[in-house]
Amino acid sequence: MNKENFKELIRYGINGVLTTAVNYVVYFLLLQCHVNYLVANTIAWVAAVLFAYYTNRKMVFHSDQDVKKEFLSFVGLRFITLLAENVLLFCFINLLSFSPMWSKLFVSVITVLANYIICKSKIFIKGENQHG
Repeated sequence: MNKENFKELIRYGINGVLTTAVNYVVYFLLLQCHVNYLVANTIAWVAAVLFAYYTNRKMVFHSDQDVKKEFLSFVGLRFITLLAENVLLFCFINLLSFSPMWSKLFVSVITVLANYIICKSKIFIKGENQHG
């Protein structure tokens, strides 16, 4: 790993912590309002994805790609992780009787790793400007 890749990984990690914080705060607040955990998770996902797209584009990957195409790709690929997260939450909460917060923490580890791989390999690709 070269120095630039290491810096990018650190920036992604910091951004990931902030994105996760957005996700957890929204999820927790909605749970406190007695919103169903799957609905709360989906709304938290939307808030976190909007935050993550902007910060990943500007601060982590410094992308100059077409915003509309890149955003649709980002949301589309992240949507897969939402589906996986909701299925895993259902399994942990309904089948294994774990608490919604502990389940969310465990499932988040999986999705953070998956999201980095998706962003790095499929969305924010350096040197492949696709304008026009």
